Amino acid sequence: MYAILTSKPGQYHARIEAGATPIEAYEYLFYGRTRAIFQVVRLDRESRVNITEETPPYISNSVPTKFLEKFDTLEEARASLQQLIGFGKLDARLRPCEAPATVNS
Repeated sequence: MYAILTSKPGQYHARIEAGATPIEAYEYLFYGRTRAIFQVVRLDRESRVNITEETPPYISNSVPTKFLEKFDTLEEARASLQQLIGFGKLDARLRPCEAPATVNS
């Protein structure tokens, strides 16, 4: 099973706890500006995602992965990401980037 985590630089970041393996990550560029980081993870078991604000008061929430959209294959997850950039004539693209480290719990 695969899932996609979303982080928005300057707003919040999402990190998976133990129980998932980061596979790949992409910057979502909209007219040349990074708007989000999408991380594809392989879920080895149900786990939790920590979502933490990047500005004070740094509120953090822990969300079970059972609430995430899941994909049977890596190709299905990639196809879901491609839907973001596949409409109209907007200047939107995905650029591969370094995947954030997994949180150890």
